[in-house]
Amino acid sequence: MARARTTFVVQNTIRLTDHLIRVHLGGPGFASFQPNGFTDAYVKLAFPGADGETMRTYTVRSVDTAAEEIAIDFVYHGDEGVAGPWAAAAEPGDTIDLLGPGGAYAPRADADWHLLAGDDSALPAIAAASGALPSDAVGRIFVEVDGPADELAFVHPEGVTLTWVHREGAEPGVRLAAAVRAESWLDGQAQVFIHGEAQAVMHDLRPYVRKEHGVTAEWASISGYWRRGRTEEGFRRWKSELAESEKSATAAV
Repeated sequence: MARARTTFVVQNTIRLTDHLIRVHLGGPGFASFQPNGFTDAYVKLAFPGADGETMRTYTVRSVDTAAEEIAIDFVYHGDEGVAGPWAAAAEPGDTIDLLGPGGAYAPRADADWHLLAGDDSALPAIAAASGALPSDAVGRIFVEVDGPADELAFVHPEGVTLTWVHREGAEPGVRLAAAVRAESWLDGQAQVFIHGEAQAVMHDLRPYVRKEHGVTAEWASISGYWRRGRTEEGFRRWKSELAESEKSATAAV
């Protein structure tokens, strides 16, 4: 079923860190927004431009039914890209259309422990998932950001450790993958959520989780959110090509 397209109104913006901007969206459009219960809930935002609109996918950081608004966090690196500059310039009263939400993951109460890992792009989903964990949950969280100034506090249970990984000029995902691999794997059934730069996620951490530790698809949400050097349109083509190549490889076995 096609997702409904709705117009939201910017309520306010908050500069969370040097590279992260939170935009609260509300207005009449909120009445038709249906939260789906997933902590990785996402929407497609339609950014206007001289050559028409550009669609970009973003995680919904939170939904406030009392205030009738949603919050979306944008990674901002100056004039780079479409969404970041829009968020930096957004003012109360501005409008933007969105489609959604979609989503597929939420923490399971029957998991023995949880592994959450990703970069800046996955931070909103990781923070939302962390806040939804049971108070007695056990787990490990790894988040890769540029440096200490980009760390953003969020709630996590006492039994869940949070490790910040600083990129500091390294290729995206390299230090994240190394940090996850260096941590001891806990006993019992793990539920895994790993998203971020596709090369590190799909070619390093996914085989580590699925093959080396035998975590089945039922217990693992692992996917790239972006691919360095590619637009979202190019990234979608890359993901489709990867899926086809893996399908062919499996059929040949």
